[in-house]
Formats: sequence, C-alpha cells, structure tokens
Amino acid sequence: MRMEKSYFVASRVMSRRCVFRNRNSREYLRRALLCFALVCALILTVSCGGNKSDGDSDATGTADFNTNTPGAEAPGTDTENAAANLSLSPLEYPRVDGSTLTIPFSEAVATAVLHLPQDEARLYVMHNKTHQAYLNLIDGVADIIFVTPPSEDELAYAKEKGVVLNVIPMLRDGFVFFVNEKNPVSDLSRDEIVGVYSGKIKNWSEIGGGDAEIIAYQRPENSGSQTGMIELVMKDTPLAPAPQEKVFAEMGGIVDAVAYYENAAEAIGYSYYYYTRNMWGDGQIKYMKIDGVAPSEESIEDDSYPYASITYMVLRQDEPEGSAASRLSEWILSDEGQAVAKGAGYVPIR
Repeated sequence: MRMEKSYFVASRVMSRRCVFRNRNSREYLRRALLCFALVCALILTVSCGGNKSDGDSDATGTADFNTNTPGAEAPGTDTENAAANLSLSPLEYPRVDGSTLTIPFSEAVATAVLHLPQDEARLYVMHNKTHQAYLNLIDGVADIIFVTPPSEDELAYAKEKGVVLNVIPMLRDGFVFFVNEKNPVSDLSRDEIVGVYSGKIKNWSEIGGGDAEIIAYQRPENSGSQTGMIELVMKDTPLAPAPQEKVFAEMGGIVDAVAYYENAAEAIGYSYYYYTRNMWGDGQIKYMKIDGVAPSEESIEDDSYPYASITYMVLRQDEPEGSAASRLSEWILSDEGQAVAKGAGYVPIR
C-alpha cells in the first residue's frame, strides 16, 4: 500500500512540476533525466516511511473577494516573526501558479525555500498565466498564485463557486507605456494616455508628435496587463475597440510589435516594468514619462511614478492556517522573503 502511494506521489510531482521551456534537445534530455532522478528519490523516500496527507480543502465562503485587500495580512498575521529560514521538501511545497511576470520571482522563492540549485528548483514552478492561475486557485487546483489583481470575470467566477479570495500585496511594480525609440514624443499626461486609448486622440500631432495615425496596441481581455490597463489607467473610461491584429496574446508580442513593426514609430503599447526591463529586454523601445516622471525602480518604490502598481499573492480564504501555502505566504512578507524578491530584480513591498 505504501509503495502504491509512493508511485502516486511521484507521478503527481512529475505532472505538476516538470515544466520544460523552449530549449535545445540536449537541455530537454538533461532536464528529463534530472526529473526522473527526483521521482526515483521521492519513491524511495516515501516507501521508506515518508508520509504526507494531501491537505486539500473544499471551497467554502460566501463572498468572492477580501475587500480589505490593500491591508490584507497573510494567514498567521505575525509576518515580522515568520520563520526566517523556511524549509520545505518537494513533497510539502504548495501548488504554485501565476503570471508570466512572476516566473523569475517564483523560481527564486522555490530555490530559497526548497534549498535546491535553481535548475532543480525550476522543476517545481508551473505558471499558467494570470487568468488560468485564478481559475486554478478557485477550482482548488492551485494553493497559492502570484498575479496582478483579479478581473471582473475572475471575481464573478469566484462568487459563482462560493470562494473568497485573500489577495495580499507582495511586490511593487510599474505599469508602463512604451513607444519605438524613433518616436519623438517622450512625455504624456494621464489624460492624454486615456485620450489615446479611448479613441479621442487619434493622431500623434495632437500630442506633440508628427502627423501620423497612432497605432495603439492592446492585450487580450483578462490578461494581467489588460486588467491593469482598465483598473489603473482607464478606470471609468471605456477602452476603444482594438482590431484583432492590434491585440497580442503574449506579453512579449506587444513589445516586439512596438519595436519592430514596419510602422513602429507610430506605435504605442503597455506592460509591466519588470517584464519589459528584466524578462523581455527593452531594446529599441523607450518608456514614456507620465506627467513628467519616468518609470524606474526608484520612482516605483517611492510612488512618484503615477502608475505604480502592486503584484499580489492570492490564496483562498479557507486555506488552513499552518499549511505549506500559508507558511510560504508569511515567509514571502518576511525580511528574508523580501530580500529574495529584491535579489531577483523586483521592488519589495516593504
């Protein structure tokens, strides 16, 4: 019976954690062998007496969102005294999901908490992008997710399922607008940004540029960037409908479109500062100043940049206190957890 459980645990770890990115065949083979070795080790560990209960809980709750989000505390509340050296085994590590933006953060967290080399810890990181991560958390497929705020559709789905989301601030970021480096415009006001994306401002000549139609790229509905655009920037002003060819499913696609599109000098796009700066590379684009303030780690940290934003960790409110996900959320807000975030290039929340 114990051996049967060991095979179940090993297969669960294999299916949940082994995520291969676009690498050459030698790297695939190396990772496959490493993952196989980890599975064999898990089988031996469990068959020799290791034991772990699943600990998955059913959804409860009557609301869909913790309305005290800005001041929300991780389960356990005493984040100042969170375990300074949290140590979890691969079997204990919670099911983590999240956005593309937070993949490096998630890898850094797994490396620190599992006490494994980064290449090995990376096997325990599976991010399915923002919208799917929310669905997985609500459906009980994920225990904790690293994401931007929930969209209206995601909140509605949580309400439909009777799930309360505990949305906890964990990192700072900036919502940025960028143009091709050839574009002479370098500073826009918040009103001008809203004018461009509501369709009221259609030509660069209206905002200090040349006589050319503005190509305003967007992201798909329910993507983290699109939710940020609606909630941080547009607020009560509707976005102008974008032709399908101006909507990019991948975060990197919108950067490439602005940088390399044949009419790129007339294009404008948006994303998060960390992604464009550290994950995709910001060559051939320039960030727009907003009301005279350029996005930077300093302006994001001191909130002088107008579109400073927050990245969150989200748990179900019925996540048991003392569970691996709860302990991980406490550790992320500890001095050590925030130092790991800073070391990965993110702006800490505290």
